[in-house]
Amino acid sequence: MSDHTTDPATEAFVAHRNLLFTVAYEMLGSAADAEDVLQETWLRWVRTDLDQVRDERAYLVRITTRQSLNRLRTMKRRKEAYVGPWLPEPLLTAPDVAEDVELAESMSMALMLVLETLGPTERAVFVLREAFDVGYDEIAAAVGKSPAAVRQIAHRARKHVDARRPREAVPASQARAALESFRRALETGNPQALLDVLAPEVVLVSDGGGVKQAALRPITGAEKIVRYMLGGIGKTKAAITAEPTVVNGGPALLIRVDGEIDGAMAIRVENARITGLYYVRNPEKLTRVDSEIPLTLR
Repeated sequence: MSDHTTDPATEAFVAHRNLLFTVAYEMLGSAADAEDVLQETWLRWVRTDLDQVRDERAYLVRITTRQSLNRLRTMKRRKEAYVGPWLPEPLLTAPDVAEDVELAESMSMALMLVLETLGPTERAVFVLREAFDVGYDEIAAAVGKSPAAVRQIAHRARKHVDARRPREAVPASQARAALESFRRALETGNPQALLDVLAPEVVLVSDGGGVKQAALRPITGAEKIVRYMLGGIGKTKAAITAEPTVVNGGPALLIRVDGEIDGAMAIRVENARITGLYYVRNPEKLTRVDSEIPLTLR
């Protein structure tokens, strides 16, 4: 009976699995779809002649990228039929992910939403180049374009993202302090305390997927958001708790109603105040907020 742990194909795949999952997730915004892509990558990898593979990591990333591109095109149809705003599936991440500024920014809800505005090939090129520092020749092989075309796509995608991404990264301590102020204000139902921590132009995006109640369009403005949030919370007699956590490498709250998970709310902080709230209530997207997901850019 053979020992599968010594099989070179399995060893290589396991060694790079966290990287491949991170690539697929950043391209898709869905952990469930990323897992499916990894399964498809594995099936193709075990049929590959390893003697012909010079760089196992690069080859695996190439397969994962191609499978993710195929999946992105089918997801587009699902998203068009989605009820209300679509948010990425939140991932519970280890606190050390938050300390890795590069990884935390590439995984953040704010940036993932910006990536949604790119076409499939643009998104693949941007993610591989900016997050994973893959060379243009290797990206070209993955997306089926010439290196010259990939350089142009990368430039265009970077310009598009830079115009829409958060203006500056804030220290993790500042973001945690804003989250704690927000948590206390939310749990006590204090409208003035909420207004103090929310920036005037703050935007709330909520995703219920047609299953849970959520705003069908983003809500802009601190006063509107406070009315919306306290109106919903004030009407319920249930016990509501907000537990600080780390989602997609950034500060977030796990909201529980009578002890049951109701949703995950990630925040974006600029100048010590909250400028973005991303509240995922769709139960199908809350299956990965109870155990940490290992992620890596390398």
